[in-house]
Amino acid sequence: MWTSRNRPPEELASWHRLAALAEQRAGQPIEPEQGRFETYSARVGRMFIDYSKQRIDAAVMAALIDLAEECGLDDAIQAMFVGEHVNTTEDRPALHTALRAPDGEGPKAVAGLVEAERNRFLTFAEDVRSGRWRGHTGEAISTVVHIGIGGSHLGPELVCQALRPDSDPEIRFLANIDGDAATRALTGLDPATTLFIVASKSFATLETRTNAATARSWFVERTCDPHAVARHFVAVTANDEAAQAFGMPPANRFATWDWVGGRYSLWSAVGLPIAIALGRSGFDDLLAGAYLADRHFRTTPTARNLPVLLALLQVWNSNFLGAATHALLAYDRRLRLLPDYLQQLEMESNGKSTRHDGTRVAMHTAPVVWGGEETNGQHAFHQLLHQGTRAFTADLIATIRPGHDLEEHHRWLLANCFAQGQALLAADTTGGETQGGHVRGKHPVTTVLLDALTPRALGTLLALFEHRAFCTGVIWGINPFDQPGVELGKALAGPIQDQLGDSQPTESAIDFPTAALLAHTKKVASAR
Repeated sequence: MWTSRNRPPEELASWHRLAALAEQRAGQPIEPEQGRFETYSARVGRMFIDYSKQRIDAAVMAALIDLAEECGLDDAIQAMFVGEHVNTTEDRPALHTALRAPDGEGPKAVAGLVEAERNRFLTFAEDVRSGRWRGHTGEAISTVVHIGIGGSHLGPELVCQALRPDSDPEIRFLANIDGDAATRALTGLDPATTLFIVASKSFATLETRTNAATARSWFVERTCDPHAVARHFVAVTANDEAAQAFGMPPANRFATWDWVGGRYSLWSAVGLPIAIALGRSGFDDLLAGAYLADRHFRTTPTARNLPVLLALLQVWNSNFLGAATHALLAYDRRLRLLPDYLQQLEMESNGKSTRHDGTRVAMHTAPVVWGGEETNGQHAFHQLLHQGTRAFTADLIATIRPGHDLEEHHRWLLANCFAQGQALLAADTTGGETQGGHVRGKHPVTTVLLDALTPRALGTLLALFEHRAFCTGVIWGINPFDQPGVELGKALAGPIQDQLGDSQPTESAIDFPTAALLAHTKKVASAR
């Protein structure tokens, strides 16, 4: 089994060197020396990354690369790819990279499973797209409702919205347990032409289970035929028995595995709505783009390895320059869900305070990730970015070739993207003053440019960010593949839900403030 190197990062020589460098460079502007852009930028596939606006120099980069070496990062990367148990708390591998490996190139232990299941769900997707798969009345499917939450939802919705928002069949997404979400998702649907995809590894996640049951009741009430469920519901799950009890025959059940975390699962059958929206060739291109990032990540030396470098920059900014938040600014409306996706990826992976060995970390781990759709954000929260007092970092993401023919619009969009990067880092180059006062500048910025927003380019982008999250977890000595904190709220919600539905309160472990809220809520509800 793979084991993390035992020494905490703050005990390493490179860590102390970085602390000294940060102190020496406090408050200093970045000098725009010749060749800086060429030194601190790189290309992978159809994606170009400029990190020359980071607060780094040759000495900082050398210390960061030494940090990666001392933390055993390259060993961890190789261990993940070959299937060692890098998910230490759950004692299992993390083999999401196997999901996008070409046939015959994945780890032998799982390659056959992956290839067989990939062919199954891609064939099913083509049957739905072409009309070969028909509902219980013999009509083709016109609407697909994907029911999931978290990792089983955010990735598929992001990709579908980015690449095929107007697909045929129409794709809808239902995640929130809020009844309004279910009502809106079901409004206007014809049960005879609707297909439901229930994506849940355990088939027991509260929100997904509740929404699936509501969708099933809605369907049976309108068709008066429980047996018709078999033509209108499919599952992506590791719990075959629960899916069978729901009414889904074997042909309607697609596998996911315990060695694929939810937030890394869009490349599996969890991506079935993506395959329906894009078709087999589009999904294959998405996988190919991710595989390109995988190959770069696994084979490129540290000094030129983009996911590693981006992870090292995140550590530098978070632990040495005091940046507590990271803004994700998408200068392409089609990527407006990217901040939500990366928020889960980063904060669920690395928002932890316990190391592999059970000891507490001695430094901050994941920054708070947030963001928005630009240029809307420039007329909202950018005021704080430019003149506020808090330290932060930012990724600006844009596409060079737009998906439309309004060239002037796109020139303005790119102009704003580049201008914001300039202002965030070096506002003082234009005097640093506005009518309202001082513009701070000196905020580290990375700019990511896609040649165009295609399945291949998006696959590369998402896989690169996955690998960045893994690398930062390794450096901090934490496990980026579990999420124990998520379970606490779920455990506490059960007794509270019981109390909300019971007119007679019972003794429980509910605290006094929550009990008071319950009493107030039940009083108002009963007065209707």
